[in-house]
Amino acid sequence: MADIKKEIEKRRTFAIISHPDAGKTTLTEKLLLYGGAINLAGSVKGKKTAKHAVSDWMEIEKQRGISVTSSVLQFKYNGYCINILDTPGHQDFSEDTYRTLMAADSAVMVIDASKGVEAQTIKLFKVCLLRSIPIITFINKMDRDAKSPFELLEDIENVLGISTYPMNWPIGSGKEFKGVYDRKSGSVLTFTANNGQREVESRSIPLSSEELKSSIGDDLFSRLSEDIELLDVAGDDFNSELVRGGRLTPVFFGSALTNFGVEPFLEEFLSLTTPPLPRETLTGEASPYSDGFSAFVFKIQANMNKAHRDRIAFMRICSGRFEKNMEVYHVQGDRKLRLSQPQQIMAQEREVIYEAYAGDIIGVFDPGIFSIGDTICMANDKFCFKGIPTFAPEHFALVLQKDTMKRKQFVKGVNQIAQEGTIQIFREPESGMEEVIVGVVGTLQFEVLEYRLKNEYNVEIVMNPLPYQYIRWIGNDDIDIKALDLASDTKRIEDLKGRPLLLFTSEWSISWALEHNEGLILEEFSS
Repeated sequence: MADIKKEIEKRRTFAIISHPDAGKTTLTEKLLLYGGAINLAGSVKGKKTAKHAVSDWMEIEKQRGISVTSSVLQFKYNGYCINILDTPGHQDFSEDTYRTLMAADSAVMVIDASKGVEAQTIKLFKVCLLRSIPIITFINKMDRDAKSPFELLEDIENVLGISTYPMNWPIGSGKEFKGVYDRKSGSVLTFTANNGQREVESRSIPLSSEELKSSIGDDLFSRLSEDIELLDVAGDDFNSELVRGGRLTPVFFGSALTNFGVEPFLEEFLSLTTPPLPRETLTGEASPYSDGFSAFVFKIQANMNKAHRDRIAFMRICSGRFEKNMEVYHVQGDRKLRLSQPQQIMAQEREVIYEAYAGDIIGVFDPGIFSIGDTICMANDKFCFKGIPTFAPEHFALVLQKDTMKRKQFVKGVNQIAQEGTIQIFREPESGMEEVIVGVVGTLQFEVLEYRLKNEYNVEIVMNPLPYQYIRWIGNDDIDIKALDLASDTKRIEDLKGRPLLLFTSEWSISWALEHNEGLILEEFSS
């Protein structure tokens, strides 16, 4: 038990969240660089070096330079075992991010120094807030013209409603960016940009040193001195309990692209965050240090290896120690099974593992038995983790295959992609699967669906947008959907499990349904 406890205490599992283009994927690359997991950081677009970000493994991600699916990355640094959950920044893929945040113990929030808090950051922050997980902020792109650091802190506090504590302080911005002042050590770290190589030239110069003034110039030195005095007098005190409760965010300034401030950020982050936290079950909490292994499925990804047409279920280990070939119990399937091909995933690269601990993320071959939110535990200690909610899609389209001879591939493709949770599929009652209604959170998911069906399943589709804006699950167990009195623009559908739903074009139609069908229960999401 002592060895298991020691291994679990080394674990840090966190998600990186941001608005698109804030530099989240670049920061992820640099963290991997310091952990020795990669030797050269690839730019996200990769036009000059023909390299792509390690965490962006889908072909469409490489072409467009965006992350559309969460990646799982692990590396070791200074005795810690770090699991990074790199999430999509684009709002059209926010549901994947919501689920991924369920598997994290803390979050790194990346903010663009020239823009401050943006719309998608607010959405993702609220999810973190619901779970009260610690949030560490990295204000990125200080090597470009930026807002005043005081203005950026004020923006975080006013828009997100969380207190801030700057751990370091930037010296200039854009071409004038000289480095950062570390408040704890009282010294200034100056860096030299290095084009992605792991080792950076850096110097630590005490604030009181004459060398500092000549290094950064009189104007910047004078401004830094005034800023430090103001921070010490007017700023909030640091409180680790508030940080761990998600009510105070430590803030770091730097530049992921040029490696300014990244390694000190990583070192401080590891000391600020905790080992894996207990997880809520339907009957209480599961401690990470429990003897019995337990995990839950938070992500399913089909065709990570196109040659093998495989399907991987990503599991967050919540307690105990995992061993290859161990027999476990699948709660939702009510069956024992053997996890014989566990893998550690580095984007599309894989490595078979023989053991893993609470806090780790493992990928397990899925023959089609797992669903998002499923609990895996020991047969002699059965319990169930709280489920991951399915959010209501906001855009709908009728989808059918162009070539009716490819019906089998079409059905397989839409089903497998739907099981990943990126799209939701519905059909009219008693209809087949020749055409399906697809619901998505963001319209870019339609483009990804079309691309993946063509490239992974060799199926071309026709998509006809539908006018519906709202979907509601029917909460009544004993209701005849055909007998409901509904407005003419409301559509009756069912999901793949045969559960009845209604599609509405307006909130007025929802009100009509509730007023004309006494006792009708409509729900915005399905658990």
